Amino acid sequence: MHGLLHVLRNGIKDRGVSLKVAYFKPVSGLNYDVIAKYEANQFTCVRQFAYSPNNSNTIDMVLMLNGIPIIALELKNQYTGQSVEHAKIQFREDRDPKELAFQLNTRFLVYFAVDHYEVFMTTKLAGRKTYFLPFNQGSNGAGNVGGKGNPANEEGYPTAYLWEQVLHRDNVMDILQRFMNYDEAKKILIFPRYHQLDVVCKLIADVKGKGSGENYLIQHSAGSGKSNSIAWLAYHLASVHNDEDTPIFASTIIVTDRTVLDRQLQKTIMSFDHTTGQVEIIDDRKTSQDLKNAINDGKKIIITTLQKFPVIYEQIDASNGRNFAVIVDEAHSSQTGNSAQKLKAALADKELTLKEYQDIEEEIENTTLDDQDELVKTLLAQGRHQNLSFFAFTATPKEKTIEMFGTKQADGSFAPFHVYSMRQAIEEEFILDVLKNYMTYKTSYRIAKEIEDNPELPKTEAVRAIASYQSFHPWVLRQKTEVMIEQFRALTKKAIGGKAKAMVVTSSRLHAVRYMQEFKAYIAEKGYKDLDVLVAFSGTVRDDGVDYTEPSMNITKDGERVKENQLKEVFNTEDFNLLIVAEKYQTGFDEPLLHTMFVDKKLSGVKAVQTLSRLNRTMQGKKDTFILDFVNSEEEILAAFQPFYEVTKLDSEVNINLIYDTQSKLRKYNIYNQDDIDQVMKLVKQAQNKQDERLLGRISSSFKPIIQRYSELAKDTQYEFRVTLRNFSKWYNYVSQFDRTFDMELLEESIFTNYLLKFIPKETREKVDVSDKIKLEYYKLQKDFEGEISLVAEQPGVLSNPKQINAGIKPPEERDSLEEIIHRVNERFPNDFTEADRVLLERLYKSFKQNPDLKLINMAKNNSTEMFEKNLFKSVLFIFHF
Repeated sequence: MHGLLHVLRNGIKDRGVSLKVAYFKPVSGLNYDVIAKYEANQFTCVRQFAYSPNNSNTIDMVLMLNGIPIIALELKNQYTGQSVEHAKIQFREDRDPKELAFQLNTRFLVYFAVDHYEVFMTTKLAGRKTYFLPFNQGSNGAGNVGGKGNPANEEGYPTAYLWEQVLHRDNVMDILQRFMNYDEAKKILIFPRYHQLDVVCKLIADVKGKGSGENYLIQHSAGSGKSNSIAWLAYHLASVHNDEDTPIFASTIIVTDRTVLDRQLQKTIMSFDHTTGQVEIIDDRKTSQDLKNAINDGKKIIITTLQKFPVIYEQIDASNGRNFAVIVDEAHSSQTGNSAQKLKAALADKELTLKEYQDIEEEIENTTLDDQDELVKTLLAQGRHQNLSFFAFTATPKEKTIEMFGTKQADGSFAPFHVYSMRQAIEEEFILDVLKNYMTYKTSYRIAKEIEDNPELPKTEAVRAIASYQSFHPWVLRQKTEVMIEQFRALTKKAIGGKAKAMVVTSSRLHAVRYMQEFKAYIAEKGYKDLDVLVAFSGTVRDDGVDYTEPSMNITKDGERVKENQLKEVFNTEDFNLLIVAEKYQTGFDEPLLHTMFVDKKLSGVKAVQTLSRLNRTMQGKKDTFILDFVNSEEEILAAFQPFYEVTKLDSEVNINLIYDTQSKLRKYNIYNQDDIDQVMKLVKQAQNKQDERLLGRISSSFKPIIQRYSELAKDTQYEFRVTLRNFSKWYNYVSQFDRTFDMELLEESIFTNYLLKFIPKETREKVDVSDKIKLEYYKLQKDFEGEISLVAEQPGVLSNPKQINAGIKPPEERDSLEEIIHRVNERFPNDFTEADRVLLERLYKSFKQNPDLKLINMAKNNSTEMFEKNLFKSVLFIFHF
C-alpha cells in the first residue's frame, strides 16, 4: 500500500507484530545498539538476475538489501560494440513494466544504464516512454565548470565513480533514508541527480571539518532541481554532528525572497519521516512572532521569508553557544541589504562578537553587552559570525553575492563552492537554450514639429518625452501588436502540440495596459477565435481618467474576472495563450508551456538572464524556444548571458578603505562636521530609549542649518554631494557585511547620513509634454537579426568590484529649441524612409478619438487595409495628408 521506499524506512506491521526490514545509520555514534543493527544489514550483488517466472530474461546486475532487490544495472561494454544507448533500449523494450519486479515503488527503486563513459538512470519503467536522466559528473568533474559527460579517470573507467562512490553501502543507505522521495501527486520516485548528491555530500563534509561560521555559494543553473537540493541539504544539516557527536546547528533556517514559499520545497522536506514536529513553515499566513517562537523553541528546520526577519531581530532569545545554518534560496542583492543585516543581528552569538570587539578596543574591555545601546547591537551584527553558516543558492550571482558567500581563492579572487553550470544543464537537456532562436527588430522613426512656435525646452527631458511619445503612439503599438500576434500564429501556435504559450515583456505598467487593449482589439478585428490574452501588473494604473487593475482587465470566456492569485492557474488552461507582463512574472514564474517571448523592454545583466530564462523549462513535446526582441541587440544579450554560462567569479574583494575615502570627500564639502553628528546621535540615543515627539522634533531641527548650508551650494556641487552621500550610505551597508570595522565613529556617521538623506530636498525635474507639439511622421519596424546567439565555452565570467567611488560631474541641464531637439532625435536614424513608412493616420487617430465616425469605423472593420486605404477612404486620407 505504501510502497517499497516507505517499507524500507518504516518497516511493516502485521497483526500487531512490527518488523523492520532495514536499519539506517544513526546521526550520532553514541547509540551502539542501532549501530550494531545498521552493521547487520546484508548487501548482496547478483549477476544475471532472473526476474520473471514468465521468461528467462536476466538483468546484468542487481543490488539487494536484506534480500530485497533495490537497484538494477544494465552494463554495456564499448569493446563489444555496445554503449549506454543499448542499455536504455533494453530497459525500454525488453523489460515489461507490468512485471511485478518493475512496477513503480514495488521492487526496484532505481535503474542504471552504464557503459565505460556515461551513466543514465530512471526510477520508472514505462516501455518506450521511459525517460532517462543523465547521472554524469560533468566533463570536468562534479562541482566544476564544464559540459556533459565525465572526465577521464587515471585510475580506471570514467564511470567508476558509480560503483566506487555512489553505490557504496553507506551512500546507498543515506540515499534511501534522506534523499529519495515519492511524489504521490505525480506518481514518481525522485532519485537525486549526481550534482545534487555531490553538492550535499561535499557541503556536509566541509561543515564537519570546519564547523560553523563558513559561507558557501552554490551556483546551480535553472533546471538543476534547486528545491530538492535545498530540501536534502536542510535535512542533512539538521542532523549533522561534529567529532564529539554533538549537533553542529541548533536550527537550519531556509530563507527565500518569495512571499509565497515554494510549495515543492515544503512538500519535500515534510515527506521525510524523521521530521515530524521538527519542521516549522512560516508562510504568508503566519507572523514574525511565529518565526521568533520557532527559533527560540529550537525547531530543527524553519522555512521563512527574509521579510519577516527585520521585525523580530531584537526579540530572539540570547543565542550564546547556539549555531544556525541559513540556506538562502536565490541569493541576490537583497541578501546584502538591511533585512539581511538584521537577520544576522537576530542570530549572531553576541558574547563571542563582543569579546572580539573588546580585544580591539581596549578602553571598553570591561563593558558588558547589557550596557551597550542599540548602536553596538547593530555593530555586533556586522561581518561574519562564528555561529552563522550561510549556504546561498543562485544561478546568476552578482558581485556582492560572490564576495559575501563565495570562497576566497589563493590569488585573492572569489569563486563559488560548487557549480552546476548553464552550459552543463543545456548539454544534459535539463533546460533549453533560449538563445538558439533569437530575432531582433530595429526601430527607426522621424518626428515632425506640429506647432508654429519653437519653444525652448530642457534637452534631456524633451528627448525622454519624445521617446515616450513614440513608444505609446497608437500607430507604433499597432505595428508591434500585429508583428507579435502574426508571429505567434505562424510559429508558436504550432509548437508543443498546439499548446505553446507566449509572454510579452513590456517596459511599464501603462505599456502593459495599452498593449492589452491593442491585443484585444486586433484579435477581435481579425476574428481570431483561437487566441486570448491576459495581463499582469501590480496595483492600479490610471489612463485617461480610467483606473485599470488586473482583475478588471482579465476576463474568462464565461465573463468571470480573474483574481490576481488565480492568474497562473488560468494562464495554464487552454483558454489563454498570451500573457502581457510589466515586472511581474519575469522571475520565479515556472510555466513549461511558455515557448515564445516578445521583448519590448531594455534588459541587461542578471535581469536579462532571469527574464529570458522563463522559457527554458522542458516538457514532453517542447523542442525549442523563440524570442523576438524589439529593444535589445544581439551583442547586448550575449554580453548579459556570457558571465553566467559556466562559472561566475569576482576578481578581488572590495576595498574597505573606499568607505573612508568617501567619508573624507563628504567632510570636504563643509556641509556638516563632527559636532553636528554628535548632537544628532545624542538625540537619537535618547529617542531609542524613550518615545518622545519632542525628541523627534529636535532631531529634525538639528538638520535645519545643515540643509541651509546645502541649499547655498551651486547646483552641480549639490549633485556631487548627493551622489557622494548616497555612495557613503550604500557602501557602509555593503562593506559592513564583509568586515567588522568596529569603528563607532563610522557607524554613527552612517546613521547620521541616513537621516540627512531623508531631509535633503528631492531634485525636481522639469516635466515636458510634447504630445501637442509634435507628430510621428515616419515609422519603420525592420528585422535586424535572426539566428542563434552563441555563448562561448571555457570562458569564465569575471565580475569586478569598483576600484574607486566617484560622484562624477553632472553636466548642466541645457535648453534648446524644439526644432533643434527634433533634429537631433531624427539624426540618430538613417534617412531611408519610403512612402510605405509614412504614418498617414496621425491626425486621424486624434480626430477619431475625439469624434469617432461610426460609418468609417464599420467600413474599416469589414474591408482589407489595402481596399480601405486605396479606395473607400482615399479622399479622407488625402484631406488629412495635405
